[in-house]
Amino acid sequence: MFFQTYQTELITTAIIVIVLLIIRFLIHTLVRKIGRKSEINEARIKLINRYISATFLILALIIEAFVFGAELREMTVLFSSVFAVIGIGLFAIWSILSNVTSGIIMFFSFPYKVGDKVKIHDKDFPIEAIIEDIRAFQLHLRLDNGDLVTYPNNLLLQKAVTLVEKDAIESLFDEGSDAI
Repeated sequence: MFFQTYQTELITTAIIVIVLLIIRFLIHTLVRKIGRKSEINEARIKLINRYISATFLILALIIEAFVFGAELREMTVLFSSVFAVIGIGLFAIWSILSNVTSGIIMFFSFPYKVGDKVKIHDKDFPIEAIIEDIRAFQLHLRLDNGDLVTYPNNLLLQKAVTLVEKDAIESLFDEGSDAI
């Protein structure tokens, strides 16, 4: 009975799911190609692909609500209520969201790679270090004395950064340093 009643909606759902999966696959492939061409860490590529998958899931749920008869007025009330609650919660964690957003921006346009030695021009705390890892929230920077510094992604996008030495991590190993 259920399948006969909602036959049109179920067929539409199948078509939408297939189309969204194909688009998601194409975007994942494109992100992988961009990541590999830019020599970006595989973990960062997977992280961006998770963000894309989550976005497509939310999009699919919204489309499905309309397919099964939700009206725009009902959806508007639902989303305004949900976004009000989420907005209050996200206001408390805006710094984390800022770092995640910066991490996504850095994935596509950050000119430095893991292993590069960079200088961050911060008047209060200037840093010259090797990029050890680029994560969703922060960079791991290794100072010459061996100390590990985590630097928030959102601050990195606000500061001037200079490339001191490309693939400096190799030169550390060549010198036999204990820094890492």
